[in-house]
Amino acid sequence: MRARIEDVAQAAGVSMTTVSRVFNKEPNVREKTRLKVEAAAQALDYRPNPSARSLAGNRSYLISLVYDDPAAASSYIMEIIVGMLVACERQRYSAMLRPLEYSNSDHVRAVEESIAQYRPDGLILVPPFADDLKLLRRLDALGVRYATISAKAKLGHARIGTILDERKAAAEMIAHAVELGHRRIAHIAGPPLHGGRAWRLAGYRDGLRRAGIAYDAKLVVDGGFTFDDGVAGTRQLLDLKHPPTAIFAANDDSACGVMHEAFERGLRVPQDVSVFGFDDTPASRQIWPSLTTVRQPCREMGRIAAEQLLAAIRDPQAGALVRVPYELMIRQSGGPAPAAAKRR
Repeated sequence: MRARIEDVAQAAGVSMTTVSRVFNKEPNVREKTRLKVEAAAQALDYRPNPSARSLAGNRSYLISLVYDDPAAASSYIMEIIVGMLVACERQRYSAMLRPLEYSNSDHVRAVEESIAQYRPDGLILVPPFADDLKLLRRLDALGVRYATISAKAKLGHARIGTILDERKAAAEMIAHAVELGHRRIAHIAGPPLHGGRAWRLAGYRDGLRRAGIAYDAKLVVDGGFTFDDGVAGTRQLLDLKHPPTAIFAANDDSACGVMHEAFERGLRVPQDVSVFGFDDTPASRQIWPSLTTVRQPCREMGRIAAEQLLAAIRDPQAGALVRVPYELMIRQSGGPAPAAAKRR
């Protein structure tokens, strides 16, 4: 017969409430007691009943990741999902993926409906949802806990989740391109509604200014975070009378599009044009030449955001906004500027 929570409590010499608190990872359980309960559960081959667990704790033991549907296939989102799942598995929580169309004017209502239907204990939000003040204030009003990843919008209270200094990272990437001798450095910007667009564009301009290079609006094109955005943006840039010798794309997926279009035109990377990205997704290491990029630890960010959210669910005073480090990954796609360009 399957072991019950009563059997574990009796074997460990504690109350059923204590057993429940141990399996729900509640705070303020003494280590000695926790080890005793876990040993009893292992000896009895006890497995908590998810339905009973939810009823007893007045929780769903479910958290939901809300992200923009057009980004569903991106490596960035997939890495965040993996990190989130790791944190949930460790703490016996379930995870739900909730892709929504951010461009839909009713996206706030769509989030509310998802909360009402599935009753998650909390949400993890990635841009652009993480920067939507209307949505965030509505969640505050509903008393729904949430963690954000790479949010730029400022609220009147402390956030929890993860953040990376994208502006500083982008400026360092431009400084690297300048060190290689490039002076005509272009940028394919991210999608207009994404907070990362503003910070990466600002970092691009910071890098140019510090190098004494005048900003040229013709070298910045609107784009997005997809391969096709990179292709389209590169076509505009390479059709200029004086095309750039280096292109900094808003993310790795669009940087791959840059390389594709360059190769289509018979150009060599990096001998004719250098290419730089942002994120350090698996694709950046799988293409050739491999991509010089900014390592944004997306998987770790997903894990940390979930951990901070779960901590806040258990204790409203817990949870923090964790700043994660970035790293410039210098690889083969960035090289010295062509000699003719250096003489300009």
